[in-house]
Amino acid sequence: MDNLHALLLGALQGMTEILPISSSAHLILIPKILSWPESGLTFDVALHLGTLIALCLYFWRDIFDLTYNFLSSIGGKGVHTPGNRLPWYIIIGTIPAVIVGKSLEEPIERIFRQSPAIICSLLIGFGLLLAFADTTGAKRWKLDRMTLKAAVIIGLAQCLALAPGVSRSGVTITAALLIGYNRETAARFSFLLSLPIVFGAALLKVGHLARSGIPAGEGMPLIIGIASSAIFGYLSVALLLRLVQRHSLYPFVWYRLLAGAALLFLV
Repeated sequence: MDNLHALLLGALQGMTEILPISSSAHLILIPKILSWPESGLTFDVALHLGTLIALCLYFWRDIFDLTYNFLSSIGGKGVHTPGNRLPWYIIIGTIPAVIVGKSLEEPIERIFRQSPAIICSLLIGFGLLLAFADTTGAKRWKLDRMTLKAAVIIGLAQCLALAPGVSRSGVTITAALLIGYNRETAARFSFLLSLPIVFGAALLKVGHLARSGIPAGEGMPLIIGIASSAIFGYLSVALLLRLVQRHSLYPFVWYRLLAGAALLFLV
């Protein structure tokens, strides 16, 4: 991979992983349409590390609070407050995706990489579902009203994101809206729920790269990809959280519909 591809794919990953528009659909279909070479393990590492850095930089206060509350809850203070319960809800909500991802990630990705029409259809279909949730959801509950049942439902929804075109942030935000949480809470919990998944994926990819070594000439593309993904990921988090405070999610719905139709035509 050359430096330009690393820069562009890092930017694409940073934006589409955070926004509810499906990073996997874009990272599979756009290089296919443009006849770009396979990104390989080096870019996979850049992809996951960049996203992790962006999330950690933006949510460092939340991560500190979650860690403090988790340690407090196991240190004898129990789970009597919303703050003490939240880290446990994130852990419990992560378990379904870990189990399903461990079992099915590779076969699902292999199947869908050969089915661009299905990816485009999922991009459109789950865009319509996001529109339905944004229109009909009660949007009355904040993060302090998160419950175990809600965390499990959102965690189960996250499993669907294994299919390219669904979008991890998109489907978890959709689930949270459908069960009554407001847009900001849906987006924030979605990002917090992604932290263990993104951290685990980054750790796994770095481990693979450490065993195989960085191929000759790919050190600079690796650095560029990480930096590009982190910068655009951070900006995307800020954009989405600011947007949902005042506006609907329909800009992303329309993007999904138009992009899905255009990609379907091109492939």
